[in-house]
Amino acid sequence: MQRNVKIKKEELTQDDLKARLNYDPDTGEFTWLVIKGNINKEGRAGTLGPDGYLQIKVNWRSYKAHRLAWLYTHGEFPEQYIDHINGDRTDNRISNLRKASMAENHQNRAINKSKTSGFIGVIFRKDMNKYQARIKVDRKEKYLGLYDTAELAFEAYKEAKRVLHRFNPEVPLRGLKDAT
Repeated sequence: MQRNVKIKKEELTQDDLKARLNYDPDTGEFTWLVIKGNINKEGRAGTLGPDGYLQIKVNWRSYKAHRLAWLYTHGEFPEQYIDHINGDRTDNRISNLRKASMAENHQNRAINKSKTSGFIGVIFRKDMNKYQARIKVDRKEKYLGLYDTAELAFEAYKEAKRVLHRFNPEVPLRGLKDAT
């Protein structure tokens, strides 16, 4: 009796994907072409994963919907990352997707929920009773100064981002704690 035998799953192709799913590039939605039993009653494909990305299971393997959108449209899986330009992980319109390196993808990150300052790129320094602005460029943190208010520190971060983050120079609304 054999144990721990891994079945190698075939790499999904564009033709195989198109045989199972339809993709609307204007809405970013996938729908099943074949509906089986009670699964996918409305034909809409995908479930929201714990990381906030839509996932679709094809041939018993789970894929991120944005990567399937890229395959469906361009005929290949991207080698690196796919960035959601507007930062919305569920917006899989092809016009909202672009290839990105890890560093480029990190330029479009949302604020960490544990940030007490309320702004991306800003921390409160208790030892100095000031707000410090900082930004990462090529995996290195760059110090941008100390400020009396979080808003002033955030302005320094935004200015540095415009200059240093050429892939994504503007701060998305998700950069603010209170933004929706």
